[in-house]
Amino acid sequence: MMLKAVLIDSSAVSRGLLNTVLTDGGYDVCGQTHTSALGLAMLVKFHPHFVCIARELVEDGSKVVEAIRAQWPKTLIFMVSSDIDAAALQAAHASGVSGFIVKPFNADTVLKTIRNTVIAMVRKQQAVSSAASGQAG
Repeated sequence: MMLKAVLIDSSAVSRGLLNTVLTDGGYDVCGQTHTSALGLAMLVKFHPHFVCIARELVEDGSKVVEAIRAQWPKTLIFMVSSDIDAAALQAAHASGVSGFIVKPFNADTVLKTIRNTVIAMVRKQQAVSSAASGQAG
């Protein structure tokens, strides 16, 4: 099954580059836009497995990450930034960001980041469901 992605970034160049990396990596980029509001509309429409959001849109006060977390708890959120420091990392993780994609994009690194985060999430969900069904061992 091909994982679906939505890209939310005010930079068309950045969206284009990331779209190329993800498409070449076997992902289905089903939507891309430049605003948080349009991005949320695309989530409603496409139900992507993950969303890549530019840091300035994560931090613009629109609470887009919180909205995604509330409505699509299983959707992974990747924050895209050229400059991620420890404080930004902590704040983003606390708000519900799943992982980080660093600009300028290195295709191998981007794909590895997404793959590892997806695998970790699947393992976590399997652990939760096996614990819930009493088969944790």
